[in-house]
Amino acid sequence: MKGETNKILGESRRKLILSWLKEEAEPITGKELSSRTNVSRQVIVQDISLLKATGEPIIATARGYVYLQENNNNQKFTRIIVVQHTPAQTADELYTLVDYGVTIRNVMVEHPLYGDITASLMIRNRREVDTFIAELKKTGASLLSKLTEGIHLHTIEADREDQLDEACKALKQAGYLFED
Repeated sequence: MKGETNKILGESRRKLILSWLKEEAEPITGKELSSRTNVSRQVIVQDISLLKATGEPIIATARGYVYLQENNNNQKFTRIIVVQHTPAQTADELYTLVDYGVTIRNVMVEHPLYGDITASLMIRNRREVDTFIAELKKTGASLLSKLTEGIHLHTIEADREDQLDEACKALKQAGYLFED
């Protein structure tokens, strides 16, 4: 009976989490979801994994969980770019992109053992760049690009293709766009 009750509680909690993520435009942290549901952060991680396994488009970013809304009325242009820079130049690279109205969806590296490693970013503006850099410093974590001598890829998106073109031109001028 206890296992059945826990299953029902878990399903209800996941429905609630899903509704919050769908309603919120900004990321919601695991800590916030944990507080709202009165369960541990680890339970939230498990719930998010279970929701992802059912096909829900939830991504984990440095700022929290995001539900990827499909918006067919507003087609975005996307491009995958290859860049290379030092860790100290990370903020400048990200600022350069968002200053052209570009969203940095992710970062990808090719690891010799694991193959492609991708991490969601969903960085859209300077405030989010600042949050990312602050979290990087606070955690002492390493950038994925450290695994590949600074070479990494980003999927970027914008409302117009010329925004992507201008952002890439600015990256090239700054020496960040990787050209073999």
